[in-house]
Amino acid sequence: MFRFEHPVFLNLLWLLPVLVVVYFFYYRWKRRVAKQLGDSEVIRLMMPHRSAWRGHFKFILSLLALASLFIALANPQLGSQLEKVQRKGIDIVIALDVSNSMLAQDIKPSRLERAKQSINRLIDDLENDRIGLVVFAGKAYTQLPITTDYAAAKLMISTVSTDLVPVQGTSISKAIEMASSSFREEKSGKAIIIITDGETHDEEALQKVAECAENGIRVFTIGLGLAEGAPIPVYNNGTITGFKKDKTGSTIITRLDETMLQQIADAGKGIYVRANNSQVGLSRIFDEIKRLETNTYDVKSYSDYEDRFQYFIAIAMLFIFLNFIINERKSRLAQKLSFLNPNSVKNK
Repeated sequence: MFRFEHPVFLNLLWLLPVLVVVYFFYYRWKRRVAKQLGDSEVIRLMMPHRSAWRGHFKFILSLLALASLFIALANPQLGSQLEKVQRKGIDIVIALDVSNSMLAQDIKPSRLERAKQSINRLIDDLENDRIGLVVFAGKAYTQLPITTDYAAAKLMISTVSTDLVPVQGTSISKAIEMASSSFREEKSGKAIIIITDGETHDEEALQKVAECAENGIRVFTIGLGLAEGAPIPVYNNGTITGFKKDKTGSTIITRLDETMLQQIADAGKGIYVRANNSQVGLSRIFDEIKRLETNTYDVKSYSDYEDRFQYFIAIAMLFIFLNFIINERKSRLAQKLSFLNPNSVKNK
């Protein structure tokens, strides 16, 4: 397995295109100054041994040396020993509502964005637990299978939007069904967290929750939205251009349906938490989940890594050496050719 021990140093590579731009303008400035000193043909005749391309080549060598040094600082490593490790943790699947009503801004900055922020904070608190993600609206899809790769989980969370599910609605039963099928064969330590505004008339949800309870899966619910509700914004190129309206032209107000979410949590032997602008409630639910019996599972991981930074330092030293021995004067062969063919100087 390949990895960088200090990947933050790879950000230094962004300096390279900046240096290219600086060099380009520096070269143009030199040519402009040279023109002010006299005729370009006369200047070339005065400096017959100067080679422009060698100056460019030396600059490229400098860039390659810097790139190698930056990579060396990041310390590339290769996994040298693969071993199987046993871990104990809980399997958590988060079912996140991505229907348009989640764009309402009674929970700042919006119901959906606040939920994503809270999930990221939950991931930061995980240790040996596995996490999965299901997104749902009128249908449900697995966005992330159960994993211990928390970096991948955060990446998937960042991509969540209301565009992921084309069918609108809030089918909690389909979300529960998809989430429950994500678990593996462990008999305990399984939990589903449903995060939604609860606007649903899905009578099948309670039946699905009962099936989860029979299979040892605890179901928790979080309600996003305030009692007074809020309109659903309509976006155009990232800017709010209005609010959704019904067939009569009245603005639609989306309100939290706490009754259904409370019933689901009760049937799933979990708890219901109502979010507000100060907290979403995931931490409280996670405290409850941590009391569940943990699973024991095997994880294959590299226990030892070998450094490879020395190779890139050697490459950088090679580029620096080449830069040192190459000067901007033409080679003797090029000088002789220029001497034998004086018209070549004029045609440059």
